[in-house]
Amino acid sequence: MKNKPIGIFDSGVGGLTVAQAVKQIMPGESLIYFGDTAHLPYGDKSEESIRYYSRRITEFLLELDVKAVLVACNSASASAYEYLLAEFGDKVILLDVIDPVVDWVSARNFRKIGVIGTKRTISSETYNMKLKQKSPATTVVSLAAPLLVPMIEEGFIYDDISNAIIRTYLSNETLEGIDALILACTHYPVIKNQISKFFNFGLEVVDSSRIVSLRLRNLLETRQLVNDSGTSSDKFFISDYTAWFEKIARMFFEGNINLQKADIWSQSTPVQYK
Repeated sequence: MKNKPIGIFDSGVGGLTVAQAVKQIMPGESLIYFGDTAHLPYGDKSEESIRYYSRRITEFLLELDVKAVLVACNSASASAYEYLLAEFGDKVILLDVIDPVVDWVSARNFRKIGVIGTKRTISSETYNMKLKQKSPATTVVSLAAPLLVPMIEEGFIYDDISNAIIRTYLSNETLEGIDALILACTHYPVIKNQISKFFNFGLEVVDSSRIVSLRLRNLLETRQLVNDSGTSSDKFFISDYTAWFEKIARMFFEGNINLQKADIWSQSTPVQYK
């Protein structure tokens, strides 16, 4: 069991921020990443669609004999995590990206917390409800930022376009007076520096990658499933090829990657990209 890989999935490149953190914290682990680029972004999809995509991807990862599945997508975590637990919780370790962040933030007694995410994540009010349960005295405000994911997926970062979009969202009066901001989308750490700069680096900008990775390590440790052998191999699957995904994946994982297209919706044979 120790030698089995960890499965991670997201709608696109966002989950790579989590995968990179997992690799840094557990370098001996092999990863199997699935980016559902054919259906991104999940943030504007219905709950039923997200559950369908999440279920099929989890089945695909189980077919590859993973020991854990990390739902590295806030929209999928909000809409499908409990559903996946009911369906697969007795077969594999499952972890979302919301609960670990809620626990981490609640322990720090922030006065007012802002949450930005996709339409699906924000409309679900998952962060609001869970944060109020854990920290009743904390004020929680939320703002949907639907253009950020397609902006990142199209490669618009560190330029005038991205700065204008980020400034438009973050200057919204909803976020006035916050002392912490939760990046409730795993794509957003790609632009974390731009977000922090908007606030003159004066508040806590919380991304899930390291927090969730530490939680995953703890879950594996309690079951004696951490692979510390030092030998690992990673595979990256996408449901539709995009050059930007390959560029980001190579940047995060420093060099050659085993990237394959797997159209799991039509059950076609994976195609490997050199």
